[in-house]
Amino acid sequence: MESRLKLSFTFLSHGSGMVVRRRIRAVLIPLALYCVAGALVGYFVWHARYGQRGEEAKAVYKARIAEKTAELNGLQNEHKNWQQRIDLMQSDSVDKDLLEEEASILLDRVDRRDLVVFMKPSVKN
Repeated sequence: MESRLKLSFTFLSHGSGMVVRRRIRAVLIPLALYCVAGALVGYFVWHARYGQRGEEAKAVYKARIAEKTAELNGLQNEHKNWQQRIDLMQSDSVDKDLLEEEASILLDRVDRRDLVVFMKPSVKN
């Protein structure tokens, strides 16, 4: 009788262990899958925000584009001014005032009829 009793306890404890393992698997496997899926979503969200082509990189690129556009506009205006001066010198009728002004600047000479005003250099703080 004792042996029957021991066998019945053994089978019960062995059978209940299987149920616990199935329940643990039923909880842990979906939990692990949710964790992996959450990690993947987190990875992609982080890179969409802070990555090389993310939102912050886009803002930096827009700021650089605005800066370079302003620089380009300034250079185009300077080019236009120089082109106007070159056109005045290259035409058949050279602007004599402009030619005289450029020559006096290059040669560091002034005409005796010119009025020269000496000014103190401005001091910048």
